[in-house]
Amino acid sequence: MNPEPLRSLYGHVPDLTGIRIRSVNLNWRGPTLTLRVDLPSYPDSAPQEWTDAGLDTVQCQFRFLAVEGISLTDWTPPALGSLDMAPYGTERRMRVTFRGDGLSLGFDCSASVRVGHVSAFRSTENGRDDGSRLFMSRIDARRHSSLPGTQDRTFYER
Repeated sequence: MNPEPLRSLYGHVPDLTGIRIRSVNLNWRGPTLTLRVDLPSYPDSAPQEWTDAGLDTVQCQFRFLAVEGISLTDWTPPALGSLDMAPYGTERRMRVTFRGDGLSLGFDCSASVRVGHVSAFRSTENGRDDGSRLFMSRIDARRHSSLPGTQDRTFYER
Protein backbone atom coordinates (compact mmCIF):
# COMPACT_ATOMS: atom_id res chain seq x y z
CA MET A 1 0.00 0.00 0.00
CA ASN A 2 2.83 2.41 0.86
CA PRO A 3 6.24 1.09 -0.21
CA GLU A 4 7.86 4.55 -0.16
CA PRO A 5 9.58 4.26 3.25
CA LEU A 6 11.35 1.05 2.19
CA ARG A 7 12.08 2.25 -1.34
CA SER A 8 13.67 5.43 0.02
CA LEU A 9 16.07 3.32 2.10
CA TYR A 10 16.78 0.41 -0.23
CA GLY A 11 15.84 1.71 -3.69
CA HIS A 12 13.30 -1.15 -3.85
CA VAL A 13 11.19 -3.23 -1.49
CA PRO A 14 13.67 -5.68 0.06
CA ASP A 15 13.34 -9.43 -0.23
CA LEU A 16 11.48 -10.86 2.75
CA THR A 17 13.64 -13.96 3.01
CA GLY A 18 15.64 -14.01 6.22
CA ILE A 19 13.44 -11.61 8.17
CA ARG A 20 13.07 -11.88 11.92
CA ILE A 21 9.53 -11.57 13.32
CA ARG A 22 9.66 -9.88 16.71
CA SER A 23 5.95 -9.66 17.50
CA VAL A 24 2.49 -10.52 16.23
CA ASN A 25 -0.36 -8.19 17.19
CA LEU A 26 -3.96 -9.20 16.56
CA ASN A 27 -6.72 -6.60 16.69
CA TRP A 28 -10.42 -7.31 16.32
CA ARG A 29 -10.98 -3.96 14.59
CA GLY A 30 -10.68 -4.58 10.90
CA PRO A 31 -9.71 -7.33 11.85
CA THR A 32 -6.00 -6.62 11.53
CA LEU A 33 -2.73 -8.44 12.10
CA THR A 34 0.50 -6.49 12.56
CA LEU A 35 3.95 -8.04 12.32
CA ARG A 36 6.98 -6.23 13.78
CA VAL A 37 9.96 -7.44 11.75
CA ASP A 38 13.69 -6.94 11.38
CA LEU A 39 14.56 -6.70 7.69
CA PRO A 40 17.25 -9.09 6.42
CA SER A 41 19.80 -6.46 5.38
CA TYR A 42 20.90 -2.96 6.28
CA PRO A 43 20.50 -0.41 3.46
CA ASP A 44 23.59 0.91 1.67
CA SER A 45 21.99 4.36 1.57
CA ALA A 46 20.92 4.59 5.22
CA PRO A 47 20.38 8.11 6.59
CA GLN A 48 23.64 9.67 7.75
CA GLU A 49 22.23 10.03 11.27
CA TRP A 50 21.76 6.25 11.43
CA THR A 51 25.27 5.60 10.13
CA ASP A 52 26.81 8.07 12.59
CA ALA A 53 24.97 6.36 15.47
CA GLY A 54 26.39 2.94 14.46
CA LEU A 55 22.97 1.38 13.81
CA ASP A 56 22.92 -1.88 11.90
CA THR A 57 19.35 -3.25 11.80
CA VAL A 58 16.18 -1.87 10.20
CA GLN A 59 12.84 -2.75 11.74
CA CYS A 60 9.30 -1.97 10.63
CA GLN A 61 5.73 -3.08 10.96
CA PHE A 62 3.63 -4.76 8.29
CA ARG A 63 -0.09 -4.27 8.91
CA PHE A 64 -2.55 -6.59 7.17
CA LEU A 65 -6.29 -5.78 6.93
CA ALA A 66 -9.43 -7.92 6.69
CA VAL A 67 -7.57 -10.91 8.14
CA GLU A 68 -9.22 -14.32 8.41
CA GLY A 69 -8.27 -17.97 8.70
CA ILE A 70 -5.28 -17.42 10.98
CA SER A 71 -3.06 -20.38 11.80
CA LEU A 72 -0.25 -19.78 14.32
CA THR A 73 1.99 -22.51 15.74
CA ASP A 74 5.46 -22.91 17.21
CA TRP A 75 5.68 -19.33 18.57
CA THR A 76 9.20 -18.92 19.96
CA PRO A 77 10.24 -15.32 19.27
CA PRO A 78 12.23 -13.97 17.67
CA ALA A 79 11.46 -16.16 14.65
CA LEU A 80 13.75 -16.18 11.62
CA GLY A 81 12.44 -17.22 8.22
CA SER A 82 10.65 -16.14 5.04
CA LEU A 83 7.46 -14.15 4.57
CA ASP A 84 5.56 -14.98 1.39
CA MET A 85 2.51 -13.18 -0.05
CA ALA A 86 0.58 -14.60 -2.99
CA PRO A 87 -2.75 -13.71 -4.65
CA TYR A 88 -5.62 -15.79 -3.33
CA GLY A 89 -9.16 -16.01 -4.69
CA THR A 90 -10.68 -13.35 -6.90
CA GLU A 91 -11.55 -10.37 -4.68
CA ARG A 92 -8.18 -8.65 -4.18
CA ARG A 93 -7.13 -11.07 -1.45
CA MET A 94 -3.82 -12.72 -0.71
CA ARG A 95 -2.48 -15.59 1.32
CA VAL A 96 0.37 -14.72 3.68
CA THR A 97 2.65 -17.41 5.08
CA PHE A 98 5.71 -17.33 7.27
CA ARG A 99 7.85 -20.41 7.73
CA GLY A 100 10.99 -20.50 9.76
CA ASP A 101 12.67 -21.25 13.04
CA GLY A 102 10.31 -20.45 15.90
CA LEU A 103 7.08 -19.76 14.02
CA SER A 104 4.63 -21.12 11.52
CA LEU A 105 2.02 -18.52 10.53
CA GLY A 106 -0.57 -18.33 7.79
CA PHE A 107 -3.63 -16.20 7.06
CA ASP A 108 -5.74 -14.67 4.30
CA CYS A 109 -6.15 -10.90 4.04
CA SER A 110 -6.78 -7.92 1.81
CA ALA A 111 -4.22 -7.67 -0.99
CA SER A 112 -2.57 -4.60 0.50
CA VAL A 113 0.02 -4.23 3.24
CA ARG A 114 0.71 -1.06 5.23
CA VAL A 115 4.35 -0.41 6.12
CA GLY A 116 4.79 1.59 9.31
CA HIS A 117 7.07 2.65 12.14
CA VAL A 118 10.34 2.18 10.22
CA SER A 119 13.30 2.49 12.57
CA ALA A 120 16.89 1.40 13.03
CA PHE A 121 18.76 0.11 16.06
CA ARG A 122 22.07 -1.50 16.94
CA SER A 123 21.83 -5.26 17.38
CA THR A 124 23.18 -6.71 20.60
CA GLU A 125 24.88 -10.01 21.41
CA ASN A 126 21.74 -11.35 23.08
CA GLY A 127 19.58 -10.40 20.08
CA ARG A 128 17.27 -8.04 21.97
CA ASP A 129 15.84 -4.97 20.28
CA ASP A 130 14.87 -2.91 23.31
CA GLY A 131 17.71 -0.37 23.25
CA SER A 132 17.72 3.10 21.75
CA ARG A 133 16.66 3.57 18.16
CA LEU A 134 16.07 6.21 15.53
CA PHE A 135 12.78 6.40 13.65
CA MET A 136 12.25 7.41 10.04
CA SER A 137 8.93 9.18 10.65
CA ARG A 138 9.16 12.63 12.25
CA ILE A 139 6.17 11.86 14.46
CA ASP A 140 7.67 8.58 15.69
CA ALA A 141 11.03 10.31 16.21
CA ARG A 142 9.42 12.95 18.42
CA ARG A 143 7.43 10.43 20.43
CA HIS A 144 9.96 7.61 20.85
CA SER A 145 13.65 7.09 21.42
CA SER A 146 13.24 3.37 22.07
CA LEU A 147 10.68 0.70 21.28
CA PRO A 148 7.37 1.52 23.02
CA GLY A 149 5.80 -1.03 25.35
CA THR A 150 3.07 -3.26 23.98
CA GLN A 151 0.44 -1.22 25.85
CA ASP A 152 1.08 1.73 23.49
CA ARG A 153 -1.97 1.28 21.28
CA THR A 154 -1.09 4.14 18.93
CA PHE A 155 2.15 2.38 18.03
CA TYR A 156 0.87 -1.18 17.65
CA GLU A 157 -2.71 -0.69 16.47
CA ARG A 158 -2.61 2.33 14.11
